[in-house]
Amino acid sequence: MPDLHAALTRPLRDLDAWTEHFRRAEIPVLAQTAEAIEALRVNEDDVDANAIGEMVSSDPLMTLKVLAYAATHRPARMITDTETVTAALVMMGISPFFRAFGPQPTLEERLAEQPEALAGLSEVMRRAHRGATFALAFAVHRMDPDAPLIHEAALLHDFAEMLLWCHAPALALRIRDAQRADPTLRSAAIQREVLGIELHDLQQALMKAWRLPEMLRRISDDRHTEQANVRNVLLAVRLARHTAAGWDNAALPDDVADIATLLNLSPAAASQLVRSVEA
Repeated sequence: MPDLHAALTRPLRDLDAWTEHFRRAEIPVLAQTAEAIEALRVNEDDVDANAIGEMVSSDPLMTLKVLAYAATHRPARMITDTETVTAALVMMGISPFFRAFGPQPTLEERLAEQPEALAGLSEVMRRAHRGATFALAFAVHRMDPDAPLIHEAALLHDFAEMLLWCHAPALALRIRDAQRADPTLRSAAIQREVLGIELHDLQQALMKAWRLPEMLRRISDDRHTEQANVRNVLLAVRLARHTAAGWDNAALPDDVADIATLLNLSPAAASQLVRSVEA
């Protein structure tokens, strides 16, 4: 097995090898998240699950860590999934949370000597936050009772790409540079060429390995677009990707038309709604 602490510079054997490596590797978090955990730890008696949940949910990779830990340490008596971070924290308890999550390794430390990779990862995380914000707005408009879970699914939609930047930055840079050189290049095609796998498949395999909630896995699976909540997440993530550099992307009219259909709005009303989300 490759060294879990060393960056991967070549693709692993197959999907199972990628899944096992990422499943076992430490997940670093944002430095601000690590600092916030330590600040809260000092005042543990005054902290509740909502306060920790708000802090955790601002960091996609910390969100992933908490959900994975909760799913793999769920008491045998529990028969239902803890589908959100706050629910996981309530199940876990405040003191057990701080015992389970000591001082955290940070992304900034991990990629200190690779500023271009850190910038690439930061771009993906910014996009994740924007996608989650759009997804929540769409879900609220649809009056979907699973709106918090839809927000979470959008936030985690590209977590496999985030992990790739953390643990195989050279390969992530190859993929990014190829896509910049040829914007028509399909993500799945260049991923197969560089990694030997597709990140969508790796993400689904990791969610299964970590026993993440079934509902979260289903909403996160882009291949089930017949479901409204999946389309909700997919369209929000797509909009965040296409507007990352501004609102003049050629794909935007198609995005707005699809969002209008999802929300039962006219294209003009859908356009006004998506722009108001960031206003």
